[in-house]
Amino acid sequence: MTAPTMPDARGRFGDFGGRFVPETLMTALGELEAAFAEAREDAAFQDELQSLLRDFVGRPTALYFAENLSKRLSGTTSDGAAKVRIYFKREDLAHTGAHKINNAVAQGLLARRLGKQRIIAETGAGQHGVATATVCAMFGQECIVYMGAEDVQRQALNVFRMKLLGAEVRVVDSGSQTLKDAINEAIRDWVTNVETTHYLLGSAVGPHPYPLMVREFQSVIGSEAREQMLAAEGRLPDYAIACVGGGSNAIGLFHPFYNDDVRFIGVEAAGEGLDTGHTAAPLSVGSPGVLHGSYSYLLQDEGGQIEEARSISAGLDYPGVGPEHSFYKQSERAEYVAATDEEALEGFKLLSETEGIIPALEPAHAIAYASKLVPTLAEGTIVLIGLSGRGDKDIDTAAKALGVDLT
Repeated sequence: MTAPTMPDARGRFGDFGGRFVPETLMTALGELEAAFAEAREDAAFQDELQSLLRDFVGRPTALYFAENLSKRLSGTTSDGAAKVRIYFKREDLAHTGAHKINNAVAQGLLARRLGKQRIIAETGAGQHGVATATVCAMFGQECIVYMGAEDVQRQALNVFRMKLLGAEVRVVDSGSQTLKDAINEAIRDWVTNVETTHYLLGSAVGPHPYPLMVREFQSVIGSEAREQMLAAEGRLPDYAIACVGGGSNAIGLFHPFYNDDVRFIGVEAAGEGLDTGHTAAPLSVGSPGVLHGSYSYLLQDEGGQIEEARSISAGLDYPGVGPEHSFYKQSERAEYVAATDEEALEGFKLLSETEGIIPALEPAHAIAYASKLVPTLAEGTIVLIGLSGRGDKDIDTAAKALGVDLT
């Protein structure tokens, strides 16, 4: 199996991807593509990036054997060992508490290379906004973060963190007031200020070269996990499981295993249920179309109008998905499933109770699916789960959903 390491000349992975943007942005995207290509081959850039990932971000992050959870879900052998071994790639231990910092550091370096001191970003759950604000504070760059009004309410802690780091948070009141609308406003800003501004897009979505670029910057997750699994077990996992919204943490985990005999499972947010119309699972129930400059699977009606996504998780509350995931679906390299809000809350509690690790609601979807899959697996199976972020930001949301009064 040959990995599609690069999109084609149109910026597409198979049928998906491309560059569907106003002419105003074409020059900026071309400059960004050229700068990224040069940076990949520039030893000085790579050395500085690796130094920052090590000393600022705290990489490599740990690979953790979840023994208690493994035994809970799979049972034990005659000698007391777990029948199925579950490992977590601990991106929750990275600086700022999620995988988003990997991409933010790298794009911050690229923006500096391009001579652009004004940085804009979108955020849903707030972790990308926090990561961007963190990097801008370190590099001395101006930072403006667009965030939907609903997400501002859901993620008040992260809003305060961004402001504390010196960022201006612009609240978006249009549409569903969530991630899609924050991206819309960020793109409008970029069109207006394209000569001075770099758009630090946080997921593997958007026009080429963003899906490729973000994948490359997040592939440190899977590259580390691959080496760590070989060191820990002497072989690779049988399954790699990750939550999928826009899809950056999942593509970062999956891609380095592309040519290996590892089964990929991406877990979308089913929201209230796939058949309710209140969901955020375009790969499960959507169809191909264009959103935010890229052709990929979307939630849309018969007339092509984008439908609102719905998830308890602000980071998965998006009606589209990265084009490389759409290619993985089309080529059947990955399987995509979905977990409901209720199931994600159970996953949230399960990891907390068994391992003393409180996950973000995003990876709680992957944990929820794994809790159903693992009991069906053969003894000796190894499962790797991407733990993309920690749950501090979601305590209020989870408590409200579980009927717990924190006042």
